[in-house]
Amino acid sequence: MIKLEKFTKKDYNRLINWIDSEEIMVVFSGQIFDFPITKNQLDVYLNKPHRIVYKVIKTDSNKVIGHAELNNINLRSSNARICRVLIGDKKYRNKGLGGLIINELVRVGFSELKLHRLDLGVYDFNIQAIKCYKKCGFKIEGLLKDNMKFGKIFWSSYNMSKLNTKRYHQKKDKYE
Repeated sequence: MIKLEKFTKKDYNRLINWIDSEEIMVVFSGQIFDFPITKNQLDVYLNKPHRIVYKVIKTDSNKVIGHAELNNINLRSSNARICRVLIGDKKYRNKGLGGLIINELVRVGFSELKLHRLDLGVYDFNIQAIKCYKKCGFKIEGLLKDNMKFGKIFWSSYNMSKLNTKRYHQKKDKYE
């Protein structure tokens, strides 16, 4: 039902239009952007190393409905972070597409990039996203208390991860 394609400069205006408030921007991206998001900010964002940025396309209509990213890709340590997942077109929210997006990012990370671990961060008040991530096999590792300040309010976030159990990895019994 969905596919991921590379996010390009042609996609800038759509993303900018989806992020119509500072609060939505911070929930979507943390503090990597200043509101309002500009094309210059997106140029810097898109050109960072160790990051693959996607637009999310609904396959039956070929309509771009969202945004997603694999970040901090570390092939040596075999891990990456899922970031900036957004169903931007509001009429496609609450229809189970978030889980499809996460599962596709997991497929890319584990099958294509051959990673062992994926993680993500989610604000503790984003109950719907937490349920989605758990349904996709992510486990809560811990709570980062008051790690983000929005206005005069502090937000806390969970770190969640999923391991590629199909890959063999060897643990050393002791260090030499």
